[in-house]
Amino acid sequence: MRVMKWSVIALAVAAGTSQMAVASEQSESKGFVEDSTLSLLARSMYYNRDARNGGGYNPRTPNGTDYRSGYAEEWGASARAIYESGFTQGTVGFGVNAYAGALWQLDTGGGRRGVNMFPRNEGKDLSIANAAVKARISSTTLTYGSQMPALPVLAYDDGRLLPETFEGTMITSKEIEGLELNAGRFTAQNEMRQSSSDSIRLKSINVFGGSYAFNKDLSAALYASDLEDQYKRKYANLNYNLPLTEEQALSFDFNVYKSDYDREVGGGDNTIWSLATKYSFGPHAFIVAHQRNTGSQGFNYGSGDGGGAIFVANSFLSDFNQEDERSWQASYELDFATFGVPGLSFKTAYIWADNITVRDDDRAITDTDGKEHEFFNQVKYVVQDGAAKDLSFRLRSSVLRGNTGNSTGDTNEVRFYVNYPLSVL
Repeated sequence: MRVMKWSVIALAVAAGTSQMAVASEQSESKGFVEDSTLSLLARSMYYNRDARNGGGYNPRTPNGTDYRSGYAEEWGASARAIYESGFTQGTVGFGVNAYAGALWQLDTGGGRRGVNMFPRNEGKDLSIANAAVKARISSTTLTYGSQMPALPVLAYDDGRLLPETFEGTMITSKEIEGLELNAGRFTAQNEMRQSSSDSIRLKSINVFGGSYAFNKDLSAALYASDLEDQYKRKYANLNYNLPLTEEQALSFDFNVYKSDYDREVGGGDNTIWSLATKYSFGPHAFIVAHQRNTGSQGFNYGSGDGGGAIFVANSFLSDFNQEDERSWQASYELDFATFGVPGLSFKTAYIWADNITVRDDDRAITDTDGKEHEFFNQVKYVVQDGAAKDLSFRLRSSVLRGNTGNSTGDTNEVRFYVNYPLSVL
């Protein structure tokens, strides 16, 4: 349930190609210490969700699976440090990555838990630390250990106080300019609110694929994954930017997932696709999008592919991914830099959907025209200079209404983030 970053794949590829040199990455290594980076992030988050048709948290149950109230309200703080060494010089370079984080509960309780910010079983605080080793030859890197992958079929979630982490092996190759290839196998996943190495109890997920920038305006991506005992999934993306004038552009972003589910999660299949068009002029941007589901069930996230692994246009509080669902989006974005307030931005969106197939607990169809709609707003400000440079404030809200009886229908939600990043090295 992410607010889609426009052209995620295209931006990642463009960033990589803009920094790509003719020489290999390893040949340009300055050394283990010399290329090291250390970044810190302090975060405070307030989260309020009023699920009007139920869905609260009952702390008396062992795993928090029972519900007694539709209202949840939590406030906490966290700190994290991420260290990435450079690579030793030579034909093969070696290095390490390390991550440490801690979170603290500032306020909740009284039956108000329920948005998954804090540990289960009434825990309030936690700390976590993990690491990975890496080796590089030419422009190909092998990483083993704890990681935060950001692929369309395996993407960590950072929507609470601390990020999800995965344990496994990933190979990333950038031998050809504009082309990035990825292949990995992960056997453990830790949630955003747990300190163990595998709170999800992941069996395994295999991922492979890549993205390619044909030029600065056209990019594509293909990925596939196999989540053991749950599904096999394929993903494709095509992004095209058409400059009209110096201040105007028209861009198109197409995403599609094809999933075949194992019997353990109901069997059957699902295809979900979205096409978004964005018209930008000066500080303004207008977006229209259409998204559609087909198959014998809705898009099933799976347990083990990360909370961010759904790169589609209509992904807000609802992902508009129920069985047979069709949804449309109209949104507007504004950058206030032109009006003398750099760092301030605003986004508003309205998404409406119909044609949802609704089933009861026995999988019998009870309705074929379920509906839902969402009104989303977000304002963000990033301090541009001074001692608090890069300090950011982000306030987002959603009003979601629907008649399908799912867990997020008829929900009011508010999230407020304060992030303060520091680059130490």
